[in-house]
Amino acid sequence: MRLKFLLRPGWLALTLVVFAFAGSCFALLAPWQFTRSTERETQNAALQASFVGVPKPLGELLPDGAAPDERAQWHLATVTGSYLPDAEVIARLRTVQGEAAFEVLTPFKQADGTVILVDRGYVRPNAKSRVPDYAPPPTGTVNLVTRIRVDENDSKGRDAFADASTDGKLHSYVVDSRVVGRAAKLEIRPGYYQLDNDQPGVLKALPLPQTDAGPFFSYALQWIAFGAMALFGWAYFTIRELKPGGALTGSDKQRRKSVAEILAEDESAPASQSEKAGQNH
Repeated sequence: MRLKFLLRPGWLALTLVVFAFAGSCFALLAPWQFTRSTERETQNAALQASFVGVPKPLGELLPDGAAPDERAQWHLATVTGSYLPDAEVIARLRTVQGEAAFEVLTPFKQADGTVILVDRGYVRPNAKSRVPDYAPPPTGTVNLVTRIRVDENDSKGRDAFADASTDGKLHSYVVDSRVVGRAAKLEIRPGYYQLDNDQPGVLKALPLPQTDAGPFFSYALQWIAFGAMALFGWAYFTIRELKPGGALTGSDKQRRKSVAEILAEDESAPASQSEKAGQNH
């Protein structure tokens, strides 16, 4: 029976690889890219709304100390209070516009007593790759217009640290209110709040993301196409081998020559001709 070739180890291995690849394309890779496309659309919509929207009090946008989510991210929020520079933490190993940077994170105590984390912007490393001197935040009560941001997550769960390499300054691997709160022994509201230019205490304001759609949707379609092509190729060669003369059939008369056999015959042909010429002499 011609179907027996489907049970051969080589064909079973090929089938496993093809279906595993196609399944990954349809169930993992394409959905992942679709998710990233949706996230980019949500981010772009929030950014566009913030460009034309009127800043609102933080308590109105996120009542009862609620944690920000993707829908709230980038919205402009007004806060009133004072900086807590003694609890400042530096976010290390950052990249801004393709160059190394440090971000300065300063807790901010609001008029109602709650504390938020303000990202005052970034500074470039000095000649020794250390944090340079930078302007301290203003003292006293100030009014800020901030952009709501969602806390970053460190997959390794590292806390802030201070040692000789940081000149005794607390450093963090992520911008996360929880990490800064533990380091400064403060209860800080979830999320952090990014400053634009011309705000009290801002250093160099972080640039806003580009509002383009990105390549994620087209990447998702490509993964779907790759998975479909893999299944189509497997089906094509399966049908091909079911026909008389397939490369895996047992009949030597009907079996088509493989590429390797054809090349081997081409290489042996000159040698055979040379042997015949020697016998004639």
